[in-house]
Amino acid sequence: MAFCDLELQTIESTVGALCRRRSPSQFSHELRFVHEVEGHSVSVFEERPPWRHRGEWTRKGIARFRYVRSRGTWTLYWMRQDLKWHVYEPEPPSRGLAKLVGIVEEDKHGAFFG
Repeated sequence: MAFCDLELQTIESTVGALCRRRSPSQFSHELRFVHEVEGHSVSVFEERPPWRHRGEWTRKGIARFRYVRSRGTWTLYWMRQDLKWHVYEPEPPSRGLAKLVGIVEEDKHGAFFG
């Protein structure tokens, strides 16, 4: 298992809270933000319903937080137009996940939410 229960609680209280703040309940049928834990990464996605009332919701990558346990640091990534994750260079790796979540929420350079 990549994350222990305490780390998963921290992820839920920071990244999960970001997704809840960006997903107003009155628009939940049109737009939602979700997070997914996979290995040592936590990804945030924007989801929208299918255009023709059939099929699955589409997903767009917003941010990824990758934990390097040997260093005890989180690295922030953003998805560029090439649909690949790239290190978000304005912000160096951090020991605190909450700090990087704040960078995503502030979105000073328009890299995450446009």
